[in-house]
Order: sequence, then C-alpha cells, then structure tokens
Amino acid sequence: MNRSLTIFNLFSRQGRLISAQGSRSISSSLQPLLRPRNQTVPTISVVTQTPNLSQFFSQPIQTRGYATMSFEDAVKKSTSMNNPDNSTKLKMYALYKQATVGKATGKRPGAMDFVARAKFDAWNDLGDMSQDEAKKQYSELVQSGLGGGGDAGGESAPSSPSASGSIEGLDITIKDGIRTIRLNRPEKFNAITRDMYQGITKALRESNDDPNTRIVVLAATGKFYCAGNDLSNFTEGITDPIKMSKDARDFLLEYVDSYIYCTKPLVAIINGPAVGISVTVLGLCDAVFSSDQATFNSPFSALGQSPEGCSSYTFPRIMGYAKASELLYFNQKISAAEAERLGLVTAVYPHDRLQEEAWKRVKEMAELPIKSLVYAKELVRGRERDLLHEVNVKECDRLQERWVSEDCMNAIQKFFTRKSKV
Repeated sequence: MNRSLTIFNLFSRQGRLISAQGSRSISSSLQPLLRPRNQTVPTISVVTQTPNLSQFFSQPIQTRGYATMSFEDAVKKSTSMNNPDNSTKLKMYALYKQATVGKATGKRPGAMDFVARAKFDAWNDLGDMSQDEAKKQYSELVQSGLGGGGDAGGESAPSSPSASGSIEGLDITIKDGIRTIRLNRPEKFNAITRDMYQGITKALRESNDDPNTRIVVLAATGKFYCAGNDLSNFTEGITDPIKMSKDARDFLLEYVDSYIYCTKPLVAIINGPAVGISVTVLGLCDAVFSSDQATFNSPFSALGQSPEGCSSYTFPRIMGYAKASELLYFNQKISAAEAERLGLVTAVYPHDRLQEEAWKRVKEMAELPIKSLVYAKELVRGRERDLLHEVNVKECDRLQERWVSEDCMNAIQKFFTRKSKV
C-alpha cells in the first residue's frame, strides 16, 4: 500500500492523537506530544512526514490583505482552519514551540521515534528566529488557513454537508444497468478515506445480487484518478500498534476480497495519475480504459512495504515477471501507453476524448444480456477466486508485519524527506 495507510504505526508508538475538526483530520488526543508538561498548545493534527522545512519556513504566507490577528487569538482559532495539509500542521507546531519556548534545545530523537524526530527537526529548522517573529508567522499561517479574514471573534464557515445517504468523497449511482462508483475528492487527489473504502466494499458486494446492475464502473473526478490511501487513515485513537496493524490487515483483506468476489464485469476509467492500491486492484478488473495522460505507480519498497491487491499474482501473469518487478519491487512509474502495451490497460484514449469514448464502450457492455456477462466472467475468473483469496491473505499478512517494522519506518522517513514538496 502507499504511504497513507502505512504511516499509522509510526504514530502509534507515540500515544494517542490530538483532536481536530472533520472526519478527514487525524483525531483524538496526542496533546502530550505537542507540548511540554503543564503547557497549553493549539489543538492540531499530528503530521505524517519529515520534509526539509528550511525552504518552507522562508516562503511568504498569504493573508489576502487582512490585518494579522494576535498570537493568542490565533491559538484559539487554530482548530477552525480549513483542512490544513500535513506540512502546514508541522509548521504550526514548530512555530508555536519557537514562539513559546524559543530556539530548539535538547538532543535529536532517534530514527525509531519518528514523530518526535519529525517535530524536533521542524523546530530546529527555525534556528535563531525570534519569538516575536515566530508568533507573527504563526498568526499569519492560522489566518491564511481560515480563509484570510476572521477577527478573533469571528466564526469559521461550516463545512458543506454531503448529499443525503452518500459517503463524503464517494458518489455511487445506478442507471441503465451501470453501477458507477466515483471517487469525488479532487482537492485531495481522490485519496481514499476509511469511509470511502467501506463504501466501495459495500457497493461491490451489493452489485452481485442487484438485478439492476450489469456493469460496475470505477471512475474519478478531477485531474487525479487516485493518490492511494488518505494520510489520516488508521491513525485515530492508536494506543496499540500491534492491534492496529492487525485491524488494518483485516480491513484491507475485506476490501480486496470485494473485488475478487465481484461477479459483475468490473471496469475502471482512469482519468489521471494512479498510485498504490488504485493501481494494484486493476489486475482484478475486467477492462481498464485510460487517458493518455495517466500514469501508474506502486512505490512499495520505497516505503519498506510489499505488494497488495493480489498484484503479486496478477501482475506477473499479465505482464511477466521482469516488468512486474519494475512496478512491485523497484517503484517504476509507467505511462498509460506502456500500461496498455503490458496488458494492464485495455485501451488508451486522448485525454479530451476519454469520457466520451470510455462511456460509449461501457454503455455498449451494459446492453448485453446480464446472465451471459455473469456466466462468461465466472468461466474466466471463477476458477481462480479461491487462489486469489489465498494470495490476498498472504499479502495482507506480510503487510501486517511490514507496518510495524523498523525497515518500514526508516524507509517512510527517507521517502518523505526526499519526495515532500513544501
């Protein structure tokens, strides 16, 4: 899996997570980690990466022409920020420490203490910044996260409610025999949350017994198809990393099994870059239509992990061992054209024609007799379902071990340091 799912165990070694607004934020209570004893800090989410922040701290903060609020007001308003990203959360922590304590002191935590090390590095990168300057930058950062304005007494705008009966970030519709499962979280590159995983799993299972579903389509909104797992997954209320790795293993097993045991033809329409779990399950799809601008990447070894989604079995069968190893061992990103040549993708269309051409094909499929579709898929894939389930179990068992390994933690830290763009 990608970095979002695996990062949970790094926090679990540090205690509970601090509370934050919204279902997409890391929640609960890690306050002891974010402040010295007997000192109050703003309630923000813990970060999940350790970028080089020296350049990030030198970047100007946009406050859209409003007067900067006071440091004390900024601390109070920090919980109302509009989904700050992980680099912003880390910057907030460092600026708060610099503002209230001063220059970083003490020894740098060891590599095994991932969270404490990340926070120390962020604080230390501020160097000799004065406490007044740190307060000013903290206030500007919070104000920019509130949308620019907002005096100390103002209220932040409430988040828009999701459609009735829907799952935030996921749209599921059934029309003309086509059940569409659409990732609709473009501001987060369609990264999959826990609720979205459960919604997809349920939708795939329901399709098996639904006489109104002939074809199941996986699609997405925005420029990305899917960035993989959301960074806040599997991080809420962690106190036992061993238990959490077991829970995550079971969760992933159930999700992939819903693809394995889907009896209706399963089609993916790839509108942009695909990463991690969104790539590996393509081997379980019956047709994949792609934009010529799409790319495919599964950076397992870069994160100290191992393949998932039955890709350790399906990818070698589809493209051969040599090419499968490039994706599953060596973190190679491939283009849509190469994915088509290797057999992972059925057809590639010019980006501006993808939706028209792909949906034309899907509608043609949906006009075919449903029993013929189901029986044909059973003959092609039915004999391998139990084998695929066994592969899924073995992959998930290995990932359970990987998620709590020193190798995984070190690889993730190295990956984030090298790849983070701040």
